[in-house]
Amino acid sequence: MKNLVLASLLLASSVCSVFAQRGKEVAEGTGYYLPRTELQFTVKIEKTSYTPGDFAIYAEKYMKMRDVPMKGSVTYRILGLDINSIGERDTSKFYVLPTDNKHNIQTVDIDEDGVLLAINAEPKEVTLPEPFRPAPKPAALNPRDYMNEDVLSAGSSAKMAELCALEIYDIRDSRSMLNKGQADFMPTDGEQLRIMLKNLDMQESALMQLFAGVTVKDTLEAVVKFVPTKVADKQLLFRFSKWMGITDADDLGGNPYYISVEDKHITPSIQEDLLNKKKVKDNGGFYVNLPGKIKVTLYKGNDQWAAYELYAAQFGTTVPLDEELFDKKLFTSIVLNPVTGNLESIEIENTKK
Repeated sequence: MKNLVLASLLLASSVCSVFAQRGKEVAEGTGYYLPRTELQFTVKIEKTSYTPGDFAIYAEKYMKMRDVPMKGSVTYRILGLDINSIGERDTSKFYVLPTDNKHNIQTVDIDEDGVLLAINAEPKEVTLPEPFRPAPKPAALNPRDYMNEDVLSAGSSAKMAELCALEIYDIRDSRSMLNKGQADFMPTDGEQLRIMLKNLDMQESALMQLFAGVTVKDTLEAVVKFVPTKVADKQLLFRFSKWMGITDADDLGGNPYYISVEDKHITPSIQEDLLNKKKVKDNGGFYVNLPGKIKVTLYKGNDQWAAYELYAAQFGTTVPLDEELFDKKLFTSIVLNPVTGNLESIEIENTKK
């Protein structure tokens, strides 16, 4: 989350304008939002693509391979799931810091979405998960690079398939003779033997693609976002199809995955002496969230798939901090949790001794 370090904002006729800088005097106030908590489900998916070989129709005749598919296909399956929570601005929680000459506020940090991160302090860094990067794949084999002259000059596909099959059996015989130490030209050392066997394996794999086809597996990631706002019992989250992957929620071609949200009615405590006992303006002052703990359960159809417990800002309450914490006689620094808006830390120093 990219931070915009703020130290000034001019309010004119209730219009707030934010300056991404630090150290300048602040006229009347700084507008900010408190966050709500969004859940992001990262679904890891394996995509399998099959391309039939040029000689698939001859696979059973020459290679004794049955039920070789004659058509290409793409299929998907779910490998796993990760959950991450982020903060986004809650438009119902907009407030204005009274950053005038009566208050000791030197810096205000908000993020690019306008969410308050810190006052007179460095904000907490948010570490987002690294995006998935699949391992590099080896270069695909081209069967034609391993065809001999007889195969390439054959007059029909049937003849080419027959000659390729004979070549595969010759390769297998050569590998067997090498392993037994009975080849006409035996390697002089173990490394040479390893290289020769590797080359034979590569030749066979390339030519076998002509009969068995090529199967390629890729790992993908799909992010499903969800903002819990109330208790829910098996609310549809997304659908997943073996043939299409993740589909729209209203696409009945995919199997349903549901989410349930349970309110645990647990909120973190806060010191009473930090709270404002006086009446404050509707949108003015120093506010923090007291998030509520929730339990999130995911279902694959009717079967439970995964369960998590976490704090969500929108399931708790919002409380005002005592305005005197930022009196000119004090230097108070606070850091908020960027995901929940909870008071992460507070330090109070008396500036007049």
